[in-house]
Amino acid sequence: MRSNGILMHLSSLPSPHGIGSMGKPARDFADFLEKAGQSYWQLLPVCPTGYGDSPYQSFSTNAGNPYFIDLDELKEEGLLEASDYEGIDWESTPDDVNYGVLYEKRYPILRKAVKKFLEHPAEDYEEFCAKTAFWLDDYALFLTLKNANGGKSWLEWEPGHKNRWPEALKEAGEQYAEDIAFWKVIQYLFFHQWEELRKYVNGKGISIIGDLPIYVSLDGVDAWSHPELFQFDEELCPKEVAGVPPDGFSADGQLWGNPLYDWEYHAKDGYSWWITRIQYLCSVYDVLRIDHFRGFDSYFAIPYGDTNAKRGVWKKGPGMDLFRAVEKAIGKQPIIAEDLGYLTDSVKQLLSESGFPGMKILEFAFDKRDANSVEYLPYKYIPNCIAYTGTHDNDTCMGWMTSAMQEDVDTAIEFLGLTEEEGYNWGMMRALWSTMADLTIVQMQDVLGLGSESRMNAPSTVGKNWRWRAVAGSYGDELAAKLRHKMELYGRLPG
Repeated sequence: MRSNGILMHLSSLPSPHGIGSMGKPARDFADFLEKAGQSYWQLLPVCPTGYGDSPYQSFSTNAGNPYFIDLDELKEEGLLEASDYEGIDWESTPDDVNYGVLYEKRYPILRKAVKKFLEHPAEDYEEFCAKTAFWLDDYALFLTLKNANGGKSWLEWEPGHKNRWPEALKEAGEQYAEDIAFWKVIQYLFFHQWEELRKYVNGKGISIIGDLPIYVSLDGVDAWSHPELFQFDEELCPKEVAGVPPDGFSADGQLWGNPLYDWEYHAKDGYSWWITRIQYLCSVYDVLRIDHFRGFDSYFAIPYGDTNAKRGVWKKGPGMDLFRAVEKAIGKQPIIAEDLGYLTDSVKQLLSESGFPGMKILEFAFDKRDANSVEYLPYKYIPNCIAYTGTHDNDTCMGWMTSAMQEDVDTAIEFLGLTEEEGYNWGMMRALWSTMADLTIVQMQDVLGLGSESRMNAPSTVGKNWRWRAVAGSYGDELAAKLRHKMELYGRLPG
């Protein structure tokens, strides 16, 4: 069935409290999606952000981001007073997130709410802790020890904590019981609000597309609690790290720095960690997008300590063995494969065998630096694919019209029949909606006609990414009606 969705991360929602949240800001956006005839709301990973404020460098693959907890809802539940947070200067403009100030000012507020919560814990709190114990116990202890060590990487902790000696962890659990409880309650509050939001969104006929980053952060609980899953040496340092090779977009390639998986170990173990991870996230979201899918066919390994990706080499990944094991264990799940990047015949074969829909990016179709650009031309799209104007890693449509090579822009204008009168952003979305792709996704920035200043992420850069927010009042009934008309015109209204 033909449908459309909008990519808009929770952090980008308008809010008076420095960053988008799961309360009224998210419900207002869900209302907009319903009026606009949308079927999907796509998010970036909702896990806590780490290095560079990136949701793809998280302290945990399973936890929720405390910043998304809605303060007004905590007040309604009696866990906060209005005076605890109203009037605080979050030191950000309406279209920007200031993560440094959030880190400094948000947690003291949340600690007040947690203290109040623990006076009379919710009836289902213990049940939540038991159900999520497979990740929550390690996560709460990890963040507690990280704070006790002044934020240092776990690789720099004293040997007992770094190497997870049972007696040392037991002592830490007793010594820091109060802090451990804080991090557990924070996750309860997050997922309590998340489930309420998800019910609201689903009740409007809208499905939530979530994101599974292929890699975990080196300085995160997953690497600390399960070092056997990764290519570490005897000192628990990575032998090689993740990234992608140099190409037409980056002469140095991209050095992500994530630890690489020991796929031989995973295979012998029956991929149990992956099965648990995918099953859990499929229970959190309605549809799961798996990031960097081509990394399961072959992955790029860069020597640890290198400052760029030039010396990296391709190595064989698990391929279909992993996905067969997952499907056998938990059945067929609604999964999208992010199959972008350097596509070999074996990557295409893996996508075909998996049956997952891959992704098509309209902006790539006209970029002559991309050797695969012809694959992204609109007439190449098949029904079983997810087609985008651009993803969070791309410029906005309006930004692309000014940042791309003029020759590529001229080709796009001619090919797609773009005009200033229609609006270049609307012309590119029109071209997308008219393709054979069953599902199309557009960035909210493109619906709003914003330029490069609202780009979510520019890969290989740090400091300005993940910060964009929509301004309050920038979308309403008039824009929703226009979108709904387009959905009707191109056969993408919900059935």
